[in-house]
Amino acid sequence: MEYRLTNTGFLMNIKGSNGVTIKKLNTFDWLCDLPQAQAATDFVEVQFKNTRKGYYLNSNKIALRKGDWVAVESSPGHDIGQVSLTGQLVLKQMKKTRYRFDQEAKRIYRKARPADMEKYEESKAKEHDTMLRSRKIAEDLHLDMKIGDVEYQGDGNKAIFYYIADGRVDFRELIKVLADVFRIRIEMKQIGARQEAGRIGGIGPCGREMCCSAWMSNFVSVSTNAARCQDLSLNPQKLAGQCAKLKCCMNYEIDTYVEASRAFPNKDVTLETKDATYYQVKCDLLKKEITYSTSKDTFSNVQTITTDRAWQIIKLNRRGVKVESLSENSILSEQSAFGDILGQDVTRFDKPQRNKERRHKDRSKGNKNAHQGGKEQKARSERSERAHGERNEQNRNEQARSERNEQNRNEHRKHRDRNHKPRGERSERGEA
Repeated sequence: MEYRLTNTGFLMNIKGSNGVTIKKLNTFDWLCDLPQAQAATDFVEVQFKNTRKGYYLNSNKIALRKGDWVAVESSPGHDIGQVSLTGQLVLKQMKKTRYRFDQEAKRIYRKARPADMEKYEESKAKEHDTMLRSRKIAEDLHLDMKIGDVEYQGDGNKAIFYYIADGRVDFRELIKVLADVFRIRIEMKQIGARQEAGRIGGIGPCGREMCCSAWMSNFVSVSTNAARCQDLSLNPQKLAGQCAKLKCCMNYEIDTYVEASRAFPNKDVTLETKDATYYQVKCDLLKKEITYSTSKDTFSNVQTITTDRAWQIIKLNRRGVKVESLSENSILSEQSAFGDILGQDVTRFDKPQRNKERRHKDRSKGNKNAHQGGKEQKARSERSERAHGERNEQNRNEQARSERNEQNRNEHRKHRDRNHKPRGERSERGEA
C-alpha cells in the first residue's frame, strides 16, 4: 500500500493487487514495495480457471505484474493463465503447497498475445456445453459419477474433466467416447465435495465468502465430535455447509474449547446438598460456568455456579460433607461479559461543583461530629477503666479465698497427725 497526502486527505494506491482482484484463492502481496523481495525468486504463481494454480519459472526475465496474462508451458502445447503473485511470497506459497523442487520446472513463454486471448476465449465458451454433453454420455454408460466442471486448455488441444464419485470408477470407455466426440485430449481428475464447492464459490452463512473458495486449499476431515466439544446443536441443517459436508470452520476453535473443557468436572459427577442432588445440564466453556438442575431431563431448580465453586463442593462431598446450598458464590443472573460503555453515565467524569456555603456547612457539621466523637471516646475509656478495676478486685478476692483454703487444709493435716501415733511407739509400750 502507498499513501500520498493531499489537501483534503490521502489517496491510497493499491500496489498489492495492482487494481486486479483474483476471484478465488487471492493472496495480497504485502511485500510489493520492497525491491529485494520482488527479486528474491524467478518463480511466478499463475492462476487458471477457478482454484487451479501453478508455479512457473520466468527464465526469460520478463517484467511481470499481478494480473498479467501469460502463455505457459504445458503438455501438450501451451496454456493461458493470469499472474496472481510474484516475489518472495511465491516461495512461501510453494512451501505451503509442498511443491517439489527436485522436478523440472515449467517455464513461462511470453505475455499473452491478442491471438492467444482469442483462442482462449473460444475454448472457454465451449466449456459449459461440453460439461452437459459429457454428463449425458456418462449417464448412458451407467457410470456412478458426476462431472462437475470442464476446463479447456488455452490452446484448445486439451480439456480437464473434474468429477465426483464415492468409489473407484472405470472410466476407460468414457475417455474413448469423449475423445471421439470432442476430438481433443482428455484428462480426468477426481475431486471431493469440498473442492467442488470451492470451485463454484459462494457466500457462507456468516455472510463472507466461503473459506474453500477464498483461501483454504488443504481440507481436513471434520467430525461431529467437534460440535459436541463446542456444545453446538447437532442439527444437520445447521452444521452442514453448501457442500453437504460438515462446515470446515468447526475446526477453527476446537483447540480452544478442548483446552477450556479440562477445567470442568465430568458430566456424570453430581453435587450433593442437604436438600437435593444436583445434576449437570449445561456448560459455558468460555465463561467457566456450569448449570445444575435437580432433574436429569428437565430444568428444575436451576442454579449456575462457577467451576471453582463446583470443585469446592465436589471435594466436600468426597469427605462426606453435604453443603447447605449451591447458592453460595452462585451466579443467579447471567450478565453480559462485555458491557456497553455507551450505556453508562458519562457525567461520572465531571468534577462536582460545590459552593462556598455548602463547604462551610459541611465543615461546621464535621466539627460537631468530631466533638461528639470525642465525648463518646472519653465515655468508652471510662467504662473500660471501670471494668478493668472490677476484674482486678475479683482476682484479689479469689486469691485471698485460695489462701484461706490452703491454711485450713494445713491445720487439718496437723490435727490428724497428733491424734494418730505411729505403730512403733505402740509396740514398745506393750513390751514394757
